[in-house]
Order: sequence, then structure tokens, then C-alpha cells
Amino acid sequence: MPLADPRPPLIVILGPTAVGKTAISIELAQRLDAEIISVDSRLFYRGMDIGTAKPTFHERRTVPHHLIDVADPDETWSLALFQHQAMDIIEDIHAKGRLPFLVGGTGQYIRAITEGWNIPEQAPDESMRNALEAWGSKIGADGLYQRLQVLDSNAAANIDARNLRRTVRALEVTLRTGVRFSEQRQKGEAPYNVLQIGLTRPRPELYERIDQRIENMLTNGFVGEVQALLDKGYSRDIPSMSAIGYTQIAAHLQGETTLEEAVVEIKRLTRQFVRRQANWFKPTDPDIHWFEMGNDTGDAVEDTVRSFIR
Repeated sequence: MPLADPRPPLIVILGPTAVGKTAISIELAQRLDAEIISVDSRLFYRGMDIGTAKPTFHERRTVPHHLIDVADPDETWSLALFQHQAMDIIEDIHAKGRLPFLVGGTGQYIRAITEGWNIPEQAPDESMRNALEAWGSKIGADGLYQRLQVLDSNAAANIDARNLRRTVRALEVTLRTGVRFSEQRQKGEAPYNVLQIGLTRPRPELYERIDQRIENMLTNGFVGEVQALLDKGYSRDIPSMSAIGYTQIAAHLQGETTLEEAVVEIKRLTRQFVRRQANWFKPTDPDIHWFEMGNDTGDAVEDTVRSFIR
């Protein structure tokens, strides 16, 4: 009989946006005496609630949630900072005799924990960053992205070509250190015994849920939320405001597009985001136990988790 894994357990609940991770993780956390650590980089920021589909205050009172509302929109949370904070929280949850759930859809943040990435703390080089941003303004985000593809194709494969900020960061670190950005995030030894639960739905159903979620956001005051952020002096150019939805609604509020055009773009970009998430979470990944969402999914996942921690 194989020896039991001595490492403490960590349950990961992952899947594409709008698949239903929040509801099922809260349901399971209540059944299994667990606490939830958010692995969604958009949920860090205070005042960005509606457009990120942040768990409600009632949901967060029902089950303890961590790494939500931990920063103002103009603060930057690096991957290294997230990893450090999340691992401290996981340790605290274990010390209380409870089960930690890592819940979200941000692939690199999940992998940083489950694979024990060694992430070098690289301080920003403002002069190089400014030069790269100026270059990007001249040749366009896609032009700068093509330069990154030449220098580090692996890093480029995990970055949206339109995301100038992440492209600049990858180039900055590579040029400053002389080591490819992708090679600086090496796997270490995972400190946890990890069970990864993947949630899925048929793509047409998922797209329908995305469209309905966006319509609900608008009904619940998303435009007003973005206006409030702009009124507080937060520029649409800061990293947090690059989240899908915020950029488009800000453009509408500043007279660049109609609301209808902004909504069409939000829906299009969210579909693209789902396809990029699929690059991190593949159906063929043997480390992920996949469940199609339905009426009995909670029971099936609970059985799998209980068998794992027994």
C-alpha cells in the first residue's frame, strides 16, 4: 500500500469565467469546513465590485474569503506578492484545522501555488519601462508583442497581445536581467498535496451565461461604478482598469463609444478570455478532475474531495 502524502491538502476549484465557481465553492466550503482564497487578480481591488462579479458581502459572510478588497485600484499586486500572501493564508487555514480552497480562473496565479514557482523579486526599472511604453505607443501594442515573441515565445504565448502592460513587463525583466522572462518562473517543489477540480459547461451555454452576466452588471450599476472610479481620479490607464469591461465602459463615459458598442466589445473580449483560459486548463490535463456543471455536480465534487482528504 502506498504511503499517504504527508503534505497538507489544498483543494483548487478552477474553470472559465462565468462557469459557476463562486456558487459551488461556497456550497462545498460550508459542507467541508473550508475557507476560500480568491485566485482572481481582478478581485484584489476595492471599489471594483460589479464589473468583476465579486462575491457579495452576504456570500463572504457565509464563508470566509481571502485576498478580496486588499488593495486600492492604483496599487500593483505582483505575482510574487500574491504567492507570498496566499501561502501565508493557506498556512493559517491549516493551523485552524480547516480546509483551504483556492478558487479562480487566473492560470498563472494557480500554477504559482500548485507548482511552487520560484519567482524572483525584480524591482521595476522605471526608466526602461517608460522607454518601452513610449516604444509601444509608437509601434502599437501588437508591434511590441511581436518583439516579445522573438525574444521569449513562451512568455508571449501566455500574454494577450493587446495587454501592453504585461508585454512591457516581460520585456523589461528580460532586457534588464538577460534571462528570458519565462525562464525566471521555474517550478519548485509544491508544498501541498493538491486536488484540482475543474468545472466546465458546453461552450454555447457558457457564452449565454457570459452575456447574461454582462447584462446583469449593467442593470446593477456597472456604468456608475466605473464613473465613480474615474471621479476619484483613477486613470483608465492604470493596470487594474485594464480589466475587461472597465476599459470599455470608461471609453464610453469619455465619449469615445456608445454604450451599445462598449457592451458588444465587452462580450467579444470575454469570449476571447475564455479561450485563453482554456490554454491553462486543458481537458486532457491528467492533474485536473473535470466535472460538467449540473444539478448533481456539488455532490459529485464533494465525494471526490472527501475521498482525497480521507
